[in-house]
Amino acid sequence: VQLQASGGGSVQAGGSLRLSCVASGRTFSEYAMAWFRQAPGKEREFIAGISASGILRYYADSVQGRFTISRDNAKNTVYLQMNSLKPEDTAVYYCASSQWRSIRARTATGYGYWGQGTLVTVSS
Repeated sequence: VQLQASGGGSVQAGGSLRLSCVASGRTFSEYAMAWFRQAPGKEREFIAGISASGILRYYADSVQGRFTISRDNAKNTVYLQMNSLKPEDTAVYYCASSQWRSIRARTATGYGYWGQGTLVTVSS
């Protein structure tokens, strides 16, 4: 299984970015997907998750109302639309593939496959 994340960059506070993650190697539509992020000196944290069907979505409190996770099963791609970005959103963002159809975990140990990470830098 391979996950290729892209879309990171540098933006000013209040700006927007959209991250993409293309998956290959297994039937994308059968597994939940998630986005995590890791800031320097901090643990990797769950940001958003989406069920295999795309119907159920979950967000960390820190991004609720600003970030939107979505997926296109026809394109084997999961997205993270990030609006109203803040300096504290600065981190490396990772996509991850679950072993289940639903989001059962919000910790990194619950995910078996990871993208390479894409850096998001938000300046004030």
